[in-house]
Amino acid sequence: QVQLVESGGGLVQPGGSLRLSCAASGTIIWINAMGWYRQPPGKERELVAVITNGGITNYADSVKGRFTISRDNAKNTVYLQMTSLQPEDTADYYCNAKGVRRDNSDWDPELWGQGTLVTVSS
Repeated sequence: QVQLVESGGGLVQPGGSLRLSCAASGTIIWINAMGWYRQPPGKERELVAVITNGGITNYADSVKGRFTISRDNAKNTVYLQMTSLQPEDTADYYCNAKGVRRDNSDWDPELWGQGTLVTVSS
């Protein structure tokens, strides 16, 4: 069974940095795209950043210049390096994978992680 396991969330002061990691476990041939979404308290889930298998990235306007998404295809892992964090960045962050091809040639169209909480506060 393929699962997404997130790590790296926690408490950080405004202006600080944090790096999130998400690894897809199981025997996987490839993943078309991986990304990060977040859901602030009382708000809807929103896209933070995505990256394709070929390295094409897309960011939400609110995080451009502050966050950097990257992936290691060999490790089936995606990262989100967050800098200049502000209280508005406080949210549950969810890892997402689309177009997951498994070892038996089956496909998972979309997978979600359980989420990791990022709290930005002094």
